[in-house]
Amino acid sequence: MADARSLYAARVRSGLGPETPDPSGIASPERLEAAEVGHIAFAAPWKVARVMDRFADRRGFAVPGPEASGAGEAGQAPLVVPSALFTALWTLVDGAGGGRSALEFTQATAALGTHLDPGFRDAQLDVSRNWPGVAEAAGQGWPEPFTLAQLASAPAGSLASEFRTLIVDNGFDLEVLDRDALSLRDLPAPLNYLNARILQVHDLWHLVGGYRTTGLHEIAISAFQLAQFGHAYSAWVLAVTLASASVEPVRYGVLSGVIAAAWSHGRATPPLLGVDWPSVWAEPIGTVRERLGVTAFESPWPADLFERAA
Repeated sequence: MADARSLYAARVRSGLGPETPDPSGIASPERLEAAEVGHIAFAAPWKVARVMDRFADRRGFAVPGPEASGAGEAGQAPLVVPSALFTALWTLVDGAGGGRSALEFTQATAALGTHLDPGFRDAQLDVSRNWPGVAEAAGQGWPEPFTLAQLASAPAGSLASEFRTLIVDNGFDLEVLDRDALSLRDLPAPLNYLNARILQVHDLWHLVGGYRTTGLHEIAISAFQLAQFGHAYSAWVLAVTLASASVEPVRYGVLSGVIAAAWSHGRATPPLLGVDWPSVWAEPIGTVRERLGVTAFESPWPADLFERAA
């Protein structure tokens, strides 16, 4: 296991793709591909679109539209990935299934960012500034929080009503984490806007995009978010997920398939970051999808597959 993990780390650092075989034979094809996703997550965010388009294409999913990368890749060396990142990654992987809550997983995954190269934020800034739809959305200004009272005033069967039911019935917070406690305003633009906005709309995108709040679809929506705006945290989620699953080919096949489908879905969906949601609160979800050009996610596997197997 240690040798395979060392090879994974070397591949994450180098960026060699799965088409370059491992001469030692230690690493499986799944581990090699997972390492390429780790490379874009931790060392080269400017390669996200190209690598994920290829990831989806291997599984037969169309990736419409132009490549959505940041600045040009020519001559751009990967960022340094310190050993501390891999220590934290494997601690997270080894703790999977140990009773960790979704919030605890979110916090542990976000904490991986503390181990990244100091140049990572500038690289991510460049990607975000060039991602389709980001500049227009961020130009609208700081997103004001939604309120349950605002949602409660909408008619039954409307987007706002369905959104409120999702939040209340599941005991969710309206925003996944407290944006003020995270000091998101202090981040450079547009990362301040992006991080606050996705906390605000994550569960809303579940509804409009057709993603269930199951284990499999939480992974899927991370791929959708990554395709929509190059979200660094979503890339980290996919890297952790695939690194964990790469020792189980069947599980890896399921997860990689749903990730590829959701990435393709996110690439085909018009940018949603800048949508004025209160203006469509009173409309049914179907009408909102039609207005925004959104089709519901077609999952290649049952949304509750992992819950059934538990």
